[in-house]
Amino acid sequence: MNATPSEKAESSAPEADTNLAAVSEVEAGIRDFVRNDIAYLRRPAAGAPNTDAKLEPSTEATVNNVNSLIQRVAGTSLAEIESLVTELESLRDLLHAEGQRVQREISGYAQLSQAAMKSTRMIADNVAQWKRTAENLRND
Repeated sequence: MNATPSEKAESSAPEADTNLAAVSEVEAGIRDFVRNDIAYLRRPAAGAPNTDAKLEPSTEATVNNVNSLIQRVAGTSLAEIESLVTELESLRDLLHAEGQRVQREISGYAQLSQAAMKSTRMIADNVAQWKRTAENLRND
């Protein structure tokens, strides 16, 4: 956790580009697969449509393959989102702790400043008193 957030972002940028390219490639593959292999399911049949009929085994296998692919892509995305949420929560905790530390430091500096002002007033009063005493001794 020694790297700053900007350094993390810079170091993960190529990885993010690779992940984005992979996701785009998978999405394009899904689109092509659905268009080529399942588009015929949308066309009305020559006879009356039967919505209660079971799918053919090859069609069911295709649907299962698509569902499996979507679950893998979604699972990866969800894992990344959960990882980011965890990282953001830890950063929130760090910022909260640092905010409290800064408040303590400011309070300490304020107390030190007040003590320094009191000491300075006391010194100034004593010097003024010595000066009056010295003037009185010269005049006598």
